[in-house]
Amino acid sequence: MKPEKIAVIGAGGWGTALSVIWARQGHAILLWGKTPSRIEQLQKSRENAAYLPGVNLPNGVGLTSELRACADADLIVFVTRSTALRGTATQLREVAINPDAVLLSCVKGIEHGTGKRMSEILIENFPKHPIAVLSGPNLAAEVSRELPTATVLACTKPEFAADLQGFLGTPRFRIYTGEEVAGIELGGALKNVYAIAAGAGDGLGLGDNSKAALVTRALAEMVRLGTKMGGELRTFYGLSGVGDLVATCFSQHSRNRRVGEQLAQGRSLDEIASAMGTVAEGIPTAESAQECARKLKVDTPIIDQVYSLLYQQKPPAQAMEELLRRDQKAESI
Repeated sequence: MKPEKIAVIGAGGWGTALSVIWARQGHAILLWGKTPSRIEQLQKSRENAAYLPGVNLPNGVGLTSELRACADADLIVFVTRSTALRGTATQLREVAINPDAVLLSCVKGIEHGTGKRMSEILIENFPKHPIAVLSGPNLAAEVSRELPTATVLACTKPEFAADLQGFLGTPRFRIYTGEEVAGIELGGALKNVYAIAAGAGDGLGLGDNSKAALVTRALAEMVRLGTKMGGELRTFYGLSGVGDLVATCFSQHSRNRRVGEQLAQGRSLDEIASAMGTVAEGIPTAESAQECARKLKVDTPIIDQVYSLLYQQKPPAQAMEELLRRDQKAESI
């Protein structure tokens, strides 16, 4: 497939970064945002100062706050908040999209209450369309600057994956194809929870040894829960699993790591969210992941402690101490 028109649904940092790099390759992009006043400002300034400052929008990026304008696109890319995806997809379904459109989810999250992955929400709304997913260690600030980046893409109809790889990949945005959708999505969602824990360790000044141990055990926990939720083991050792986990836990660009760090420094979650002005997906995902783990009877001590930080106001130092006091045992997943 060679889409003539790409609609990107979500004008945050990641949606803007993808629009920028694809427009630079000569593709026609229509970037949708839900707030008309923000879209009007973007049209005037050609810079998404709130989410991706210093990056100019190429002329090939059109802007709209009307979902109907996106309905005829050949490729519809979803880059909304995870908590907004179902509502946005429902609205888009009502305007009757192009019957031949391929849908690509770049949303990282798990729906609270249902435990559904983002592609499953899209399948519910668009059962006749191919649904693809893309995830990996892809920090928007670096992607928009065209620093070398790799990511992984899979599709419910595998024959479309190679087409999307060739069409959307660039010399600096290297796309690998994957064989299964579930593991790619789950790795991309769960790593945000662990990044909050890593940030809390940074805020408490626990050092690099501690952080390396946390990230290693987080990977083991991700594998335990992710495979129970339908992902394949090998996927979690790839770009969307360990790759994204490392980037998000260590990067200064990581919003989720920053949330944990600031919690450990004594700021409240409301203060942090207000100051950031943008979403940290690990916050809602911690609640969803904890719920899924309890239903599936999977031991997830790190997710449990992050949940207690966010939703039970447990002091970060106490959460870390409780993790350290767990019984010593043989290393395993």
